[in-house]
Amino acid sequence: MVQAPVGFRIIASGSEFEARVEEVVRSIPAGAVAAYSAVAEQAGRPGAARAVGAVMARSEGLPWHRVVTVAGRLVPGHETEHAERLRAEGVRVRDGHVAAPIPWWGEKTGSNPNFSSASKHEV
Repeated sequence: MVQAPVGFRIIASGSEFEARVEEVVRSIPAGAVAAYSAVAEQAGRPGAARAVGAVMARSEGLPWHRVVTVAGRLVPGHETEHAERLRAEGVRVRDGHVAAPIPWWGEKTGSNPNFSSASKHEV
């Protein structure tokens, strides 16, 4: 295993999917949320919601707080910070979930997890 000198990090180049996930997540506007499944679909891998979570866990500087489960649930173990970040953008949060009506990004862009793939728009 290669070790970096103290104070340095080794940053590996990500996959094309990782780059697309990061692009999609960065395009979610403040005050809106998207489901992991919608991000996966927009990134070209429908059904890869868990992979989206893994990409986000490894990435820095993403507005990760704008991504929630399809039920609006916040990231387990990070609910307090997640809620604070969303509230700072005007999103209502209650009991570890985005409060209804959930401000799905898809209402404007077609990424609403309740929309069919045929009704989606390009990001």
